[in-house]
Amino acid sequence: MVPVGALQARPCWFRARKESVESSICNIVEVLKWNHAMNKPFPDNSKLDRIVAAARRDAEQREKGYRERALKMYPWICGRCAREFTRANLTELTVHHRNHDHDFNPPDGSNWELLCVYCHDNEHSRYIDHVGGPSAADGAAAATANPFADLKALLNRGRSD
Repeated sequence: MVPVGALQARPCWFRARKESVESSICNIVEVLKWNHAMNKPFPDNSKLDRIVAAARRDAEQREKGYRERALKMYPWICGRCAREFTRANLTELTVHHRNHDHDFNPPDGSNWELLCVYCHDNEHSRYIDHVGGPSAADGAAAATANPFADLKALLNRGRSD
């Protein structure tokens, strides 16, 4: 028998959002409670332990990346346009390498700056223009095909039939 309130309240694991390890663990616990309320069997504890350990390991791995370190080090503001970011739109804030070397990630963050996706794209476009990177005119061959070459003949043939 399902408790009356169990079907009315939706647990937080129904919501689609990025979450920290703590909220992921909270979600796992809520899934277990929901399964119990729906008379579903509990999963194997060893499997649950593996899932929790994997979530913690993945979070620790992400924290070692330069993006996570930069987000902890700098305020969540674009360095060019001064747009402020929250957790809701943090995916639009990127880490730009000032010397354009993505392998140079000093621990003090001196090669990084936080830029919104628009300013980041603009910065890389300016860099490509400065160093004389590939442009559309350089690598593209001229178009030689004419798709409308026989159009007049085809239209005239359609009228004569």
